[in-house]
Amino acid sequence: MVSASYLFVALSAIVGALAAPTSLDTADFVLLNKTSLVKRQDYTQNYKTGGTVNFATTTNGYSVTFSGAQDFVVGRGWNTGSARAITYSGTHTATAGTVTFQVYGWTTNPLVEYYIIEDYTSANQFGSSIGTVTSDGGTYNIYEDTRTNEPSITGTATFKQYISVRQSKRTSGTVTTANHFAAWKAKGLSLGTFNIQVLSTEGYNGAAGSTKQIIS
Repeated sequence: MVSASYLFVALSAIVGALAAPTSLDTADFVLLNKTSLVKRQDYTQNYKTGGTVNFATTTNGYSVTFSGAQDFVVGRGWNTGSARAITYSGTHTATAGTVTFQVYGWTTNPLVEYYIIEDYTSANQFGSSIGTVTSDGGTYNIYEDTRTNEPSITGTATFKQYISVRQSKRTSGTVTTANHFAAWKAKGLSLGTFNIQVLSTEGYNGAAGSTKQIIS
């Protein structure tokens, strides 16, 4: 969970050209760290990259293939998060490095970076375990971590990470985010005002694999 703080975010010009509005219509948000896009100033510090990452949006989702990737995060979702149910279907594979596939977002006041991880490689370390939550046909382990003087959506800051990790990995399903938010709150992990919220793929340490997802 070290690379997400190096991401770049942008409203993609591609979105305006897409037909057939879906649940990603006017709030559509594309997140990527390609150097061809204008970097969000807050994220220029500590950015690391390498290898190959090929990312593209589709009509109602995204696809990415990657190899030898040292640090990247890409995805698609909403400019403003909420306690929404996110249904996704497709494929996700990881053959090398450290890779996660998840619902990912931020809040402010307090500043929190959160993950609801659906698939992951065994090399991941998620923080301090503080319990479990059952949701959408599975059990998730809940973790809390603190990032100190790291890049964030508001600049370099110290902030909390709240992380739910599904015990039985999957690449299609529904994430009822409200269940996780309630479980975190019950354990004293409070969220603030919602910022971005996306379905995303993250990789580092020579990551290799691919994701292709439809969001509905």
